[in-house]
Amino acid sequence: MPSEHAAVRVLVVEDEESYRQALSSGLGREGFEVVLAEDGPEGIRLFEECRPDIVLLDMLLPGMHGIDVCRELRAVSSVPILMVSAVDSELDVVLGLELGASGYVTKPFRLRELVARMQAILRRVSPHALGPLPLAASGAPTRPPASASEAAGDEPVDRVARFGSVNVDYVRREVTVDGMPVHLSRKEFDLLAVLLHPAQRVRSRDELIDLLWPDTYLTDTRTLDTHVHRLRSKLEPEPTEPRFIVTVRGVGFRIDPDGSYGDPPSPLPRGADGQLTV
Repeated sequence: MPSEHAAVRVLVVEDEESYRQALSSGLGREGFEVVLAEDGPEGIRLFEECRPDIVLLDMLLPGMHGIDVCRELRAVSSVPILMVSAVDSELDVVLGLELGASGYVTKPFRLRELVARMQAILRRVSPHALGPLPLAASGAPTRPPASASEAAGDEPVDRVARFGSVNVDYVRREVTVDGMPVHLSRKEFDLLAVLLHPAQRVRSRDELIDLLWPDTYLTDTRTLDTHVHRLRSKLEPEPTEPRFIVTVRGVGFRIDPDGSYGDPPSPLPRGADGQLTV
């Protein structure tokens, strides 16, 4: 029976034959059209030939690293790229966004979880990102976004971000409050980085779970809420009355870099007699 994904073409760039064959068989049963490449150069060539809807790209490829393959693909297309790593520390969320990847999964993974992750990414992709590149007035393809963040209209991430008395160094993965270092766990830092990319952008709970726990099936948001609570306890002046890490009711979270959320209204000017003045 054909599935809802019968028309979705996925390019798998994977050097391990066992994974290639397992993905070909498993994704094929799910209704995907699967194209296989065993290294970076072949993946780039097949990408140009088959124009896939999504790419599964292994990071640790022989010869040409997955990061370089991602850069090459992103230079010509904004098709979503889901990176695969055998080592969780190989790729963090910020690096993935900057490279243009839509997310990453860690080996080993379950097929059902991988398919769910692909579904989530494809649902978030704007329709034009899956089709041919738009043409400029000259008839030449326009330059696609350099990263997933730029595709969403975001500015590129600077090395350092600041809000209130908090400084965040993405490269060193260091955070200070009032100049004093604060220890964040890996997930806490990744959560902070995503919320800051860019600040003021509302991230839904589902989106944050997809980005931060891509290879884990979470049935509720308590894990996410716990990490948000820990961030507030470490970074907010008054954790019980957060001003920077803001909850958007019914949606998710955002960061207000000015800390203006919840400010009481300014008192109306009054004269010495207590009467309102204009």
